[in-house]
Amino acid sequence: MSVPDLSPVEAAARAELDPKFEARETAISNGRVVIRCSAKAIRSAHRGEREVAGVLLEKARLLLEASTIAMAAHPDINIGILNDAAKEYAEARLFLALSAGDDLPTAKELGMTMVPYLKGFGEAVGELRRRLLDQLRTEDFEEAERILAIMDEVVDLLAALDYPDGMTGGLRRTTDVARGLTERSRADLTSALVAERLRRDLVRR
Repeated sequence: MSVPDLSPVEAAARAELDPKFEARETAISNGRVVIRCSAKAIRSAHRGEREVAGVLLEKARLLLEASTIAMAAHPDINIGILNDAAKEYAEARLFLALSAGDDLPTAKELGMTMVPYLKGFGEAVGELRRRLLDQLRTEDFEEAERILAIMDEVVDLLAALDYPDGMTGGLRRTTDVARGLTERSRADLTSALVAERLRRDLVRR
């Protein structure tokens, strides 16, 4: 009984799967670094170190771009970390722009599709809340009110895009969390403004 020679099958399999594996490993490795750089950039922005944040985000951009190019030829591979990295990068870029009042980068400019971009918007609300609380501590109520208005706009945008979760990767939950953070921020700002008015009334007496 003859035994089939399966070496051509192995060779064909490796020819197809080796490039996929290499692309996958690139996306995973780069994705981890993109996530770390994005998180560090946000922390730097909170400390007022915008130049440091810019350097970190440029590194993240290049790695995310390399991952996207590597995966473009293999659309059948679903790499969650690539989407997570894109979301974290979008969050950092959008937070910096929103907090500074700069023009917002588009999803196309960031080199990503709409879903991670929109989820990055939602995640940025949490960082805006942190900035709002920092402004309350320094009694910069005008800036705190500006940030709350931005948070409201972001939540309204995300709520208007009510597509099935299967299409948006759970954007609805991200929106719900952002809405909750915005309402808590509204309560914190209202309490701070009331306390400030009472203080001023006491000073006048």
